This record gives sequence, C-alpha cells and structure tokens, in this order.
Amino acid sequence: MKKHVSPITRIHEGAVNRGSESTKHSIRCRSSLVHLTNCRNRNGEGITNDKQCKPFNRHRAPVTLQDEAASRFDEDNNNSIGFRDAFLKNINAIFQFTRPFFLLGTMIDMTSVSLLAPQQFADLTPTFFIGLLKAIVPGLLVNIYEVGVNQLYDVEIDKINKPDLPLASGDLSIGAGITITCTCLLMSLAIGIMLRSPPLISTIIMWFLLSSAYSADLPFLRWKRNPFLATMYGVLERGLAMPLGYFMHIQKYVLGRPIEFSRTLMFVVAVKCWFCVLLILLKDMPDVDGDKEHGIQTLSIALGKEKVLWLGVYMLLVVYGALVIAGASSPFLESKLITIIGHSTLAFLLLQRARNVDVSSQAAILSFYRFIWKLLFAEHILLPCVRL
Repeated sequence: MKKHVSPITRIHEGAVNRGSESTKHSIRCRSSLVHLTNCRNRNGEGITNDKQCKPFNRHRAPVTLQDEAASRFDEDNNNSIGFRDAFLKNINAIFQFTRPFFLLGTMIDMTSVSLLAPQQFADLTPTFFIGLLKAIVPGLLVNIYEVGVNQLYDVEIDKINKPDLPLASGDLSIGAGITITCTCLLMSLAIGIMLRSPPLISTIIMWFLLSSAYSADLPFLRWKRNPFLATMYGVLERGLAMPLGYFMHIQKYVLGRPIEFSRTLMFVVAVKCWFCVLLILLKDMPDVDGDKEHGIQTLSIALGKEKVLWLGVYMLLVVYGALVIAGASSPFLESKLITIIGHSTLAFLLLQRARNVDVSSQAAILSFYRFIWKLLFAEHILLPCVRL
C-alpha cells in the first residue's frame, strides 16, 4: 500500500528524496515549479527520473489557460481605461480651448442687448426666446473663432503668460486648433445665412474681420500690438457691431417690428463702449512679461500696472455714476430702484477689491481682471432694467 508523505514547502534548488524498498517519493524544485512524484520502476528498485515522474498537479493546463484569459481580460480592461482617460482629456482640452468663461460673458451680453427690444412683458413669448436662442448660436460659434485665432497666433506668448491653455501646454495640437477654429467660423456663417437676417449676418462678418485684424500676424494687422488699434477693435466689435446688430435682428426679424433706435439703446451702447475701453485697458495687465519679450507695446508696460489698475477703477466709477444718474431720471419706479441700488453696490464692491490688490503678484492681478469680468456680467443683467 502506497503512503504519501507531505512535501516540504520550502522551495530551493535541488531535490529532497525519501526512499523505501518499494516506493520512491521525491520533490523536485526548479525555480518556482514544484513536482511531487510517486514512482516505481519496473524491477521494484528505487530509481527516480524525470521521464518516469508525472506532475503532481494534473490540472496545470486548465489553470494556465485560466491565467492567460485573466491576463488578457486585465490587459483589455487597462486599454479601455486608457482610451477613456485619453478621450476625456481631449474633450477637456477642446472645452478649455473655447475659453468657456468668455463664452459665458458673450452669451449674457447678447441676451442683455436683445432684451432691450421688447417694449412690454407681453413681448416675452416663446417665439421671442426661440428666436433669441437661434441668434445666440452663431454668435457663440464666431466667438470660438475669435478666441481660437488669438490662441493660434499667440502660442509662444501664452507659454509665458498662460501656460495652462491647451495649445501652449501641448494638450491640443495646432492642427486640431485650426480645425476647430475654421469649422466654428463656417458654421456661424452658415447659420447666419439660414436665418436670413442681414443685421445678424453683418454682425458675424464684422466680428470675424475685427477679431482677425486684432490677432492675425499679417501685414497691416495684429492690432493688439498698438494700444489705440486694440481699443478701436474692442469698441467696434463689442460696443457697436454686436449690440446694434443683435438689437436690430431681434426687433425686426424676431418681433416683426420696424427698426427704431431708442434713447435707452443709445445710452446702453455708450456704456458698452466705455466698458470695452476699460477691458482693453486692463486685459494686458496679467500679460506684461510675455508682451515685453515679444515686443507688444501696451499701456500696462508704458505706465506700469498700478497706474493702469487705478485708471481702470476710476473709469468704471465714472460709468457707475452715470448709470445712477440715469436711474434717478427714469420715469419707471422699478427701473429707478434697480439701477440706483445695483450700481451703487457694484461701485462699493469695486473699491473694496481694488484697495486689496497686490500689483506685484501675477495671481492677484489675474484675479482682479476676472473680477472686472464678473462686474461686467452683473452689468449685462442690470442694463435691460435701464429705461429712459
């Protein structure tokens, strides 16, 4: 009768043999492979060799197949996770390329000026809001073109001033940036043509031309190099073309009324032009280092950051004062209260924030510039309440 002996669990090079007259037990260890054999030679002699010994684990082949299947599953799972991560990273890079913060500001701006066209609450019908939405889409697309062409021509500058942008950081290729920019421009023009609105199409074309002139490094262009031309770009695009174009489109092609420029519209356009000058003045404050290196002359370089900051603050306080006076002269009580209280509050917040800005800190200057944009967002919300 055969008697099995428990194997020694310590793995080592060599063999451990226990013999008897009729049986031979052996544990043969090579690397991490362990064989347990129980062999008898034909003559009953205790001779053990590899050819006579059978593996102890008869299920080695099935287990090996299972291990290979598990390994392939893990590899496929890792590939799936890697593809998903790469996909999400590309989507985020495209999203950041569109500069969502400025897209939001543009959308609020277009909505704000469009709300000046309705003359009473009864005009705020589903037809009005559907028409407004249709008009906003091409505006957002041409805005993506605007920020896209600026990034494409400013890659080297952005590596210094804004290294987290997709093109500057390498998260998005130049080819992908060109494709996105051109596609958005073509889609914007196509939608404008489909809506059959000359004011809207004219606004999109002006937007395209002015943003190209501002950013493109071509003869007689690259207006951002010159403070006067940069200011003119902002006033013409955001102060005149966009508000007037959208107002006319909503009034005639959405509400079906003849185009008529009211005192309120003219006052709002003047306020927007003033804001455009202010933003062009302040936008270069965080970019002084890169602009100096690439020979772009700005007021922030010529006058210094602190002087430009307080010049911008005083300009904004002037426009807030004008809006408070306009509110006080309004014949409508609701307009009077909202305009006076709202702009007095914004002026107070501006002064409090400006006093605490450290102009030697790049992060502080950038934060203040974004705060100015938030004040502009608030202004877009308050302007439709101005009624003269």
